[in-house]
Amino acid sequence: MDDLEQAILLASDSPAAAAASPSVRAEALAFCARARDDSPPSSLLRLCLSGLASSPHVQVHFWCLQSLHDALLRRRLALPDDLALLRSSLLSLAVSSNAASPPFLRNKLAQLVALLVRLDYPHVYPSYFLDLLPPQPPQPGPTDMFARVLISLDDDLLSQEYPRSADETADAARVKDSMRAQCVPQIARHWHAAAATLRTADPAAAAVALDAARRCISWIDVGLVANDVFVPLLFDIAMFPGSAGPLAAAAVGCLSAVAAKRMDVRAKVALLRSLLVARQGLGSTDSGLKMAPLVTTYASEALECYRRLGPSDADGAGALEMLEEVLPAVFAAAESCDDEEVDSSSVLEFLSGFVSVMKAPSEKQLGHLGRILEVVRVQMLYDPVYRGHLDVLDKIGKEEEDLMAEQRKDLIALFRSICRVAPAAAQLFIRGLLVTAFSSAEASVEDVEVALTLLYRLGEAVGEEEIRTGTELLGELVPMLLSARFSCHTHRLVGLVYLETVTRYMKFVQENVQYVPHLLGVFLDDRGTHHQNSHVSRRAGYLFMRAVKLLKTKLVPYLDTILQSLQDVLSQFTSMDRGNKDTKFPSSEDGSQIFEAVGLLIGIEEVSLEKQAQCLTALLNPLCHQIESLVMDAKAQGLEESSPRAMSLQQIIIALNMVSKGFNERLVMGSRPAIGVMFKETLDVVLQVLVSFPNVRPLRSKVISFLHRMIEILGISVLPCIPIALRQLLLDNEAKDMVEFLVLVNQIICKFNSSASGILEEVFPTIASRLSMILSQDAFSAGPASNTEEMRELQDLQRTLYIFLHAMATHDLSTILLAPSCRQYLETIMQLLLFTSCSHKDIQLRKACVQIFVNLVKDWCSNSEDKLPGFRVFMIEKFATGCCLYSVLDKSFDLRDANSLALFGEIVMAQKIMYERFREDFIVNFVAKGLPEAHCPPDLAEQYYQKLQGNDIKAFRSFYQSLIEKIRQDQNGNLVFR
Repeated sequence: MDDLEQAILLASDSPAAAAASPSVRAEALAFCARARDDSPPSSLLRLCLSGLASSPHVQVHFWCLQSLHDALLRRRLALPDDLALLRSSLLSLAVSSNAASPPFLRNKLAQLVALLVRLDYPHVYPSYFLDLLPPQPPQPGPTDMFARVLISLDDDLLSQEYPRSADETADAARVKDSMRAQCVPQIARHWHAAAATLRTADPAAAAVALDAARRCISWIDVGLVANDVFVPLLFDIAMFPGSAGPLAAAAVGCLSAVAAKRMDVRAKVALLRSLLVARQGLGSTDSGLKMAPLVTTYASEALECYRRLGPSDADGAGALEMLEEVLPAVFAAAESCDDEEVDSSSVLEFLSGFVSVMKAPSEKQLGHLGRILEVVRVQMLYDPVYRGHLDVLDKIGKEEEDLMAEQRKDLIALFRSICRVAPAAAQLFIRGLLVTAFSSAEASVEDVEVALTLLYRLGEAVGEEEIRTGTELLGELVPMLLSARFSCHTHRLVGLVYLETVTRYMKFVQENVQYVPHLLGVFLDDRGTHHQNSHVSRRAGYLFMRAVKLLKTKLVPYLDTILQSLQDVLSQFTSMDRGNKDTKFPSSEDGSQIFEAVGLLIGIEEVSLEKQAQCLTALLNPLCHQIESLVMDAKAQGLEESSPRAMSLQQIIIALNMVSKGFNERLVMGSRPAIGVMFKETLDVVLQVLVSFPNVRPLRSKVISFLHRMIEILGISVLPCIPIALRQLLLDNEAKDMVEFLVLVNQIICKFNSSASGILEEVFPTIASRLSMILSQDAFSAGPASNTEEMRELQDLQRTLYIFLHAMATHDLSTILLAPSCRQYLETIMQLLLFTSCSHKDIQLRKACVQIFVNLVKDWCSNSEDKLPGFRVFMIEKFATGCCLYSVLDKSFDLRDANSLALFGEIVMAQKIMYERFREDFIVNFVAKGLPEAHCPPDLAEQYYQKLQGNDIKAFRSFYQSLIEKIRQDQNGNLVFR
């Protein structure tokens, strides 16, 4: 034992361990492990009992108790004599336990005794609890130990709050039944005596005794606690000013457990009534602050009784009366949710349930709803200590904002429920908040933010029709909102929620146009785009753009006012200090929505041509001059991607792009071609950037985006500009760049069809050459290597290539592939298409490739002549057998998958087209040769030929599917597919 004691001390957190070397500690740990795992069970038992009896060290005591627990749990200790010795020794230790011993030791001893109870009680040793029960009057040590045994038993076996195995459930039922029959009344009397005797002498021991009682109330006879002796004592402890905090909380916990006890609903009503009788004033504010868990539980249980019995039942009506009586205490608890004793989720759950039972609220209930709305408001308030952090939105501010967003979810749900039950009451409440916020120069950021947030959420609860017409108080609230100015409006939180709330109610302005100037003021003055906080001003730009989309024509009379107000915002793009390397640039999207909003306003037909030209000139000319100046400077001094000049060029091109979004081809090229000329001249200027700096990738992306827009609005007139742009875009391309390029070319093909053939024929050889260097069939390799960024870029490029080829094939441009300059790439393209159509893992790409082949057959092959010699043979011998037969016979082709079935339909159509164009050549190679090689029975091959000749494509498809399934079944997986 001496050696083991030294080893335990070296292996623990004792002073000896701190002075020992790592190797010595490792050796000590190994020694302890051998003593625990290699000793015979009886020897281990006696060794541990000796240590508990003789060693002065708590580390040794804990090791011994833990080792005994492990041995008992693993059933290593099984001999009756050993178990009897262990039992008597532990009971002796428990009964004589000193309250001054370390809590962790008492907990471990209690856990070990509880395990013995589970194994032995009552069949082996029926008097566990009677032997452990402390004598009268209760003493701190034995009382504490007995309570800890009950608590451990609850944690490890009895509590239903944790998932239990079938064996544990059976053991728990056995222990509970036996305790009920034998000793629960004595235990309950002990709890009362301990609480009454030790509440002053040793509050900690009294508290742990009541905590044990709380855990047992759910399964014992509730009358043992809910009686005229115990309940008054619990209330007295809970409410007595001199009660220690843990003791008062334990008393409240017992009372809450009594209120939550499961029983017949009418018995529950009687029980709740008895609690009210025992504690006059349970519904007082003081009770809500001191006994929050009890009043919340009490109210929830009374509400459930009312729900189950209904208002017409006498007990149901009584339950509602009791609920009404404790509501003031519930509200007091709810409003003090910063108190650690208050479970805010339970309070909110009750309040939500209470609101849900209201149908047509009475005057009294409307008063309750007002209190609940105040609870919602108070709990939604930010802590002022974070005010500065939330304004700048630093790390602390972001964390607080995220935390509050999560906390508000249930509060907002409760608010919406109130809005549904009593919309007038909710609107009246919000009106009061807004009036207070408007009238008080001292209104805090937090109060104003909550008032605006609730008004915003009100807009979610009411319908669009109510907003548009301003029903009830909305007709007063929205004008009040539009004219609002707060002393704290400069704060980011207030500025943002104010703009969002105004946007929520814009449909009211759509219907009531007299408020348009007020709305414009919100977005154009220091509450919006001119707000001193950049977060707010950027958001204002986006929301103003939404307002323009909604109110377009109604804003035309104010066009000059809008442009004048936004002049400084718009001019920031033409006044950047490009020579200063320290110039701080905002993100590339900052301010761009303002340009889009202005473009949307200028671009509507209600604005005259003269006015459009004037406004566009004022917008486009300064930006174009800025581009020309920047390009000239950059040519002389060079241009790096992250330089101020490059950033400035990006900003300007984004602004031009956004302005163009307000215009369409019908207006620009149809009714007002002069506007088209202005955009065409702007495109010429922007393309200078691409010509001068084709390798600055961020700039190139912005130019491509602008070119997309110009193709949309300028139509065929943009074609002369495209060749030079495409030539520049083909310089020094990587996979990502080629994707952008091909997307642009696809747009050109879809927009201009055969009109783009000359352009496409010029650039196709370069495209094909570049792609052949970048791509291969291995670009879609499987395994971990396919998940790298580079591999994903290659896969994206390959998908875009197929879309490009599909666009060519379906827009009368396939003859470009036959041009002398392009023919050298045909073999590579055909093999890539064949590989993809037969075996690519992306079913959609396989389908696209089959469609490409079908269109090529239609374009290049006729019954009399083929435009491409050898193409017919390739289709019959390679595509027909490889894709139309063997790829669908492969077990990887899932005929139950919707996408695969769509591909199967295209494959069936391909066979029909090949038969129509190739006739006997197809029959000889596919029917007479291909099907037999795939082990197709002759009679089914004949039926295939007959169906192929028919006009019913659905019947042919159905037959071919059954044919494929028949061949698969007959071969039973033995067919080797090529």
